[in-house]
Amino acid sequence: MPIRKEDALAYHAADPAGKVSVVPTKPCRTQLDLSLAYTPGVAQPCLEIHRDPSLVYSYTARGNLVAVVSNGTAVLGLGNIGASAGKPVMEGKGVLFKRFADIDVFDLELDTEDPREIIRTCQLLEPTFGGINLEDIKAPECFEVEEELRRTMSIPVFHDDQHGTAIISGAALLNALSLVEKSAEDVRIVFSGAGASAIACANHYIRLGVRPANILMVDSQGVIYEGRQTGMNPYKARFARPTTARTLGDALQGADVFIGLSVANCVTPAMLQGMAERPIVFALANPDPEITYEDAKAARPDAILATGRSDYPNQVNNVLGFPFIFRGALDCQATAINDEMKLAASHALALLAREDVPDDVRRAYGVEDMEFGEDYIIPKPFDTRVLTTVAPAVVRAAMETGVARKTLDPEAYRESLERRLGKSQEIMRILVHKAKRASCRVVFPEGHEDKVLRAAQILVDEKIASPILIGEEGRIRQRAEELHLHLDSASVAHPNNDRYTETFHQLRQRKGVTLTEARQLLTNPTRFAAMMLRMGDADAMISGLTLHYPDTIRPALEVIPVKAGLRKVSGMYMLISPKRQVYFLADATVNIEPTAEDLAEIAISASDFVQTLDIEPRVAMLSFSNFGSTRHPLSAKVKRATELARARRPKLVIDGEMQADTAVTSEILAETYPFSRLQGGANVLICPNLEAGNIAYKLLMRIGGCEAIGPILMGLEKPVHVLQRGAEVNDIVHMAALAVVEAQSRLQG
Repeated sequence: MPIRKEDALAYHAADPAGKVSVVPTKPCRTQLDLSLAYTPGVAQPCLEIHRDPSLVYSYTARGNLVAVVSNGTAVLGLGNIGASAGKPVMEGKGVLFKRFADIDVFDLELDTEDPREIIRTCQLLEPTFGGINLEDIKAPECFEVEEELRRTMSIPVFHDDQHGTAIISGAALLNALSLVEKSAEDVRIVFSGAGASAIACANHYIRLGVRPANILMVDSQGVIYEGRQTGMNPYKARFARPTTARTLGDALQGADVFIGLSVANCVTPAMLQGMAERPIVFALANPDPEITYEDAKAARPDAILATGRSDYPNQVNNVLGFPFIFRGALDCQATAINDEMKLAASHALALLAREDVPDDVRRAYGVEDMEFGEDYIIPKPFDTRVLTTVAPAVVRAAMETGVARKTLDPEAYRESLERRLGKSQEIMRILVHKAKRASCRVVFPEGHEDKVLRAAQILVDEKIASPILIGEEGRIRQRAEELHLHLDSASVAHPNNDRYTETFHQLRQRKGVTLTEARQLLTNPTRFAAMMLRMGDADAMISGLTLHYPDTIRPALEVIPVKAGLRKVSGMYMLISPKRQVYFLADATVNIEPTAEDLAEIAISASDFVQTLDIEPRVAMLSFSNFGSTRHPLSAKVKRATELARARRPKLVIDGEMQADTAVTSEILAETYPFSRLQGGANVLICPNLEAGNIAYKLLMRIGGCEAIGPILMGLEKPVHVLQRGAEVNDIVHMAALAVVEAQSRLQG
């Protein structure tokens, strides 16, 4: 997907600037909290650590803290741009550590090109960190820095530019060799590139079984051969070979494997045609590979191909490695990340790719078939199984080789990893990928708003939806151009036409609306968009960015009927907690004082919607009473609603009446209410009235730190969803993805 400069800058500059922050993990609300956090209470852990230095892992964050260290001399494909200019990349690395492995990061940008100063700085900071991730330091200095730090420090030091690519591509190589039925010790490998990544990959492949004599390395001056004097360093010299080959084309003649870690378009189809039967071609230069996927496939249909790109099969992505390797190293308090741990990571990834792929992973990527083969030799970056596969393998290798200071029980450790991240964090990613399966048309009444236009661009670029923008076309197109957007494929519709007047008049003529008034009412963009939805000219509608909630919902209710079997519409929020748990809260937007019958209907609507997201609903009917503990007409109403919902949906997991903390606390349910059907806790929470629902979701957002997606309008025959006023671009995109998934479900059903 093309990334516009304006979008990237706006993303990084949005308040607060940057991508990371520091969040306290302990309360500091009272004088007692303050006294415990700092003086005098903090003296106690200080004294304990002084007595036993290993206790620093028990009393501080060191055991989950990694330093990402760079001097900005080899930043991505940007080269030597300096420490400050490289900081956005290092912050981004911190985001990936946190997102994929729940590891905290301090990024340290060092304003020096002297490797001795980098080494000394890291050595002095050893008491602060559990590990050090070296990043974007140019070769050959990066080798000197890592070697000296590994020799002198007792915490893991890992240069991802070297070893990350080596570990991931090594896993892909193992599986590719298996598919082409060739052995590692027999294949001839040619590298294009002789920098940090290439040298690390070559060394790693040797540990995987490749014979050193079978590796040829080519840099910008040609083949590295015995006797070459120019452009050499000690690290390249280790791969000088006795050969008459002098060019990349020469080297590739008869080669079994090509590994590209260099520059775009340096390989021609003719070069690949000279390779051995069933060649393996890893063109990993990013974003543009050494040869395009299409050209490589055309030149060698029998080849197994991999790139660094996400839009082609077999993406070699370092995010499959470093978060999980550090996760394991930190958890066992390893003194180093040794070769055995790197090999364990490669073998774990290779074996994971051979396992049956779960439905949720296939759904996440929007494909029906994903199985081990030429187009799937390495797991996908967002496969949550990577955490529970790679980290335990790394821990096991660390313990077996004696670098682990802490012994972990394998089964208990795997369970702790599953609890750490869970699957709930993937909810929006799953929604987006599901939305991509079949294009749906989403109409936006506020088509002239900048945020809507930016969201529409993302929807188009990522193929989530086909946006329809309501408004004056000239104004919309001009504003899109001013924002440097490319929305030629987005439709624009103007509400000043008579297309829907007659139908709307027929719908509302017994509500006092004349034909003239119908024509005037349809100049309202929201009402016009609702009519488009009713008439089948759109599949879903999103509105409310600049409008009050009633001003959005009322026009939709005028023309979109309620679903068969329902009497009322209702509203729900999807809430993602800081602990990455997902809850659905209803009704928080529509029904002020619902009856027992209404509450039962809301519960059923909510559970139906949650199931469209491939989440099994577990419904709690909330009250101030726990299973009759307080007798009152209000708690009796909730109890009655539970009985009605059960009668209509006998298989639905639902219980109540119950208090909110009971509903979400498995210990309370297990110890005090073992008879409840909700053992393990609820994920769908039905509030007894609008007052309770509205208060609950706003407190969870503002105080509880939950991310809220919604309001999700339930009960209409077609998807209509209302944005919160002032919603951000990502909120609009997420709501549109949700609406598309709902539309797909209805079109299929």
